[in-house]
Amino acid sequence: MARLFGTDGVRGLANKTLTAPLAMQLGAAAATVLTSGTNPSGRRPLAIVGRDPRVSGEMLAAALSAGMASQGVDVLRVGVLPTPAVAFLTDDYGADMGVMISASHNPMPDNGIKFFAAGGTKLDDAVEKEIEHALHNLPETGPTGTGVGRVIEEAPDGLDRYLFHLSRAVSTKLDGIRVVVDCANGAASQAAPMAYAAAGADVVAIHDKPNSYNINDNCGSTHIEVLRAAVLEHGADLGLAHDGDADRCLAVDSQGKIVDGDQIMAILAVAMKEEGLLHHNTLVATVMSNLGLKLAMEENDIALRTTKVGDRYVLADLNAGGYSLGGEQSGHVVIPDHATTGDGTLTGLYLMARMARTGKSLAELASVMKVLPQTLINVPVSNKAAILESDEVKAAIEAAEEKLGSTGRVLLRPSGTEELFRVMVEAADAESARKIAGELAAVVAAV
Repeated sequence: MARLFGTDGVRGLANKTLTAPLAMQLGAAAATVLTSGTNPSGRRPLAIVGRDPRVSGEMLAAALSAGMASQGVDVLRVGVLPTPAVAFLTDDYGADMGVMISASHNPMPDNGIKFFAAGGTKLDDAVEKEIEHALHNLPETGPTGTGVGRVIEEAPDGLDRYLFHLSRAVSTKLDGIRVVVDCANGAASQAAPMAYAAAGADVVAIHDKPNSYNINDNCGSTHIEVLRAAVLEHGADLGLAHDGDADRCLAVDSQGKIVDGDQIMAILAVAMKEEGLLHHNTLVATVMSNLGLKLAMEENDIALRTTKVGDRYVLADLNAGGYSLGGEQSGHVVIPDHATTGDGTLTGLYLMARMARTGKSLAELASVMKVLPQTLINVPVSNKAAILESDEVKAAIEAAEEKLGSTGRVLLRPSGTEELFRVMVEAADAESARKIAGELAAVVAAV
């Protein structure tokens, strides 16, 4: 049977592959696994449920809540909030589990379900497999009478708790910094502008009016060209782009040049090292990070560890080694001292705080890393497993690596959420990267 969980939770086309009945079963299964053996005092288990603004989130939140309540779990609905806010509130409310309903940067018709364990931590593969097993072995009936869980609608103080948490995490005043923030008409449409303004920044918010249908629609971190234009129009010092659930942050400098997740990590790693906050002098990234990040860290005497793609794998390595900074090129940045998952708003605050403390522009700070030309091609495929086993693909990779030598690298990997195979090539020049990536993509497409 195909695995239900992907790179980051369960995703699909809402009401087609990700249906209300499936959500209800997932809620019940997760409740049995994540609340088993908790609450020795006899208190009923508690789950926190949040969502992004897409229309199908209302339906899925109702179904998930029903599933969890059917297993004797009380459900506290916190409404539309960023993923990191739901993770934080799971811990802050002392809940036994949390659920975020979002498909992140995906188009509006898609949706997804992400679970958090007590403390707001993401689940490892073993726990996800346990939930899948429980889903296929649910009892026909659950508790009755007083044993049925309650569903409490819209906690009134969830946003305030999250904003207060952010204000304590970054105390540097951002007076004098003008920032344009693209909220992607998503979950951060309230939280991000409020957090930046509370820290003293002059905030220009765009795409901050979600209507249930416009999330990620030509805006946010997947359409950063809109932010670039807005930064130039408003004469801002920088721009910040979030995705639909605001667990990621990308930036542009005052001239509209993109500053991606690798560069943001490089800036923060150097800053945290200077301040004695970079535990074990180590940054954790994924195999997708640009080779330029590795070279920049070597120049600054900072160790770089790499993991599989997915911020939960970064988190696992951060926690196992006691490190204090990690993330992905896509803009997921994890700062474990203040968050249990990637937090785009926290990242934006950290980045602007570095600007405020040094008096340097974002462009100056980003110059710590030279980005090597990189080409990424998403190849639609019908059988991702066949690509990994193909002799033709293996031979093409070997030939590409021989061409590049030590001046670049090749990475092929299946998408965790879509029927795509990602072909990535880095080289000393852009033309070589494009040519070799195109050749490899053609081989993958032909399998």
